[in-house]
Amino acid sequence: MIGRLRGIIIEKQPPKVLIEVGGVGYEVFMPMTCFYELPDNGKEVIVLTHFAVREDAQVLYGFNHEQERELFRELIKVNGVGPKLALAILSGMSAAQFINAVEQGEIKTLVKLPGVGTKTAERLIVEMKDRVKRFGEELSNVNPAIDIGDIKKSSNQIESEAVSGLIALGYKPQEASRIISKVIRPEMDCEMLIREALKSVL
Repeated sequence: MIGRLRGIIIEKQPPKVLIEVGGVGYEVFMPMTCFYELPDNGKEVIVLTHFAVREDAQVLYGFNHEQERELFRELIKVNGVGPKLALAILSGMSAAQFINAVEQGEIKTLVKLPGVGTKTAERLIVEMKDRVKRFGEELSNVNPAIDIGDIKKSSNQIESEAVSGLIALGYKPQEASRIISKVIRPEMDCEMLIREALKSVL
């Protein structure tokens, strides 16, 4: 099992990052709340990973903090929640926001996440309410921050990549395009655009 990677970022394509370790490139899917913290291409990064094996694929999921990985692992224990949905949940809101929504029983907030209907939201609250208590204090200091950097890509390319990022998180193409078009501004890069898009639907 691969539990940790330390290497150079080769490419970032939300929610996926390619990390080269010893000449081998590892494709890692990360919640957007973790993705925002990544350094620029060419920089070294350390990522904690969860290795998921399916019949048709072997997938690495990456996290910046142990608490985020543990919360992801608790999420996929919930009936009907697989790694892809857990990734979407932790992309749509921070771990702290998710914990608060579960503790407060906020079904209306949870159903705004892609792939989460009323029944799934109810299961999340029932099954996660006791489990999330231990994460509260641990996650209070985990505050994702975005480094905008230089905006070098065209606005059309940025918009297209942002739409693709939302689709990868479970949004339908038309819905993803609509959400992105509502929040896009000239100064935004892809990561900022996705972040604002996800905030706008909650």
